[in-house]
Amino acid sequence: MRFGMSGCFLPADMDDVTPAMCRRVRELGFSGIFTRFRANDPHTTPKEKAQRLRSLLADEGVKLYQSTGYWQNMITPDETARQEAASTVRAALQLAGWMGARGIDTGPGSMNPAGPWYPHPDNWTASARRQLVKTLKECVSAAEDAGVFLSLESHQLVTLKTPEITLEILDEIDSPWVRCDYDSANWITLETVFDTTSALNHHFDLLGRHIVSAHAKDIWIENKLAVHLQDGCPGKGNMDFKTLFRRIEALSPDYPVIAEGNSTEELPAVARLFHETAQALEIKVISD
Repeated sequence: MRFGMSGCFLPADMDDVTPAMCRRVRELGFSGIFTRFRANDPHTTPKEKAQRLRSLLADEGVKLYQSTGYWQNMITPDETARQEAASTVRAALQLAGWMGARGIDTGPGSMNPAGPWYPHPDNWTASARRQLVKTLKECVSAAEDAGVFLSLESHQLVTLKTPEITLEILDEIDSPWVRCDYDSANWITLETVFDTTSALNHHFDLLGRHIVSAHAKDIWIENKLAVHLQDGCPGKGNMDFKTLFRRIEALSPDYPVIAEGNSTEELPAVARLFHETAQALEIKVISD
């Protein structure tokens, strides 16, 4: 099993990544990172800039497990906008390949103008699913050419609202390069928040052959009169990380588990949780 981290002290611009940051990643107990690089437009960032980062990470022994897919709207009924979204995904895949990334992480987008993970009734329509499939099929060759997984992240608030829907879409795409980036919290519901073990096992039973990475994030229900499930720092909620690690390890010891939802200050505790959980399960942590 491999452990990665995301966010926290990692910068928005790839030019700002330093050897000291890479050493900090390693010292904390992680072998790789998930970067978003919002400052680097995938359409205009030159190859040389990406390759500078690739060399730096290689020299410091840090893997780039994921980079961002830039959160474009792949489900819009506006064909011009959808084609632009597909172009952005293809550019993100090319840039990720230049950087040496294992995959990109992206959701399907949302019809809510406030953000790509926010709810909108049109997110769950048959039209949204058709547009998503069309967009993904237009990106398969770019993923294959780059040697980079197009890893889809799902959530209840977007088109991929259940593992069953995600399975149907990935089966329809039927590509070894379009896969599932499993987020442990995103499909947890009111019915499963106190039994995340059963939920995780159900998700992996359905999607195991499509999963190539995982975001390890916690979730809990808050004491409010309207239902509110809060995701966040691993170790703060109800997530069964032993089951998550066991199921990922069974798919491949080489797959990365990436910490999400935590602050920089919380990283040492998260690293301890990860390593202690792996040790308890007698899972070898790969650090090279």
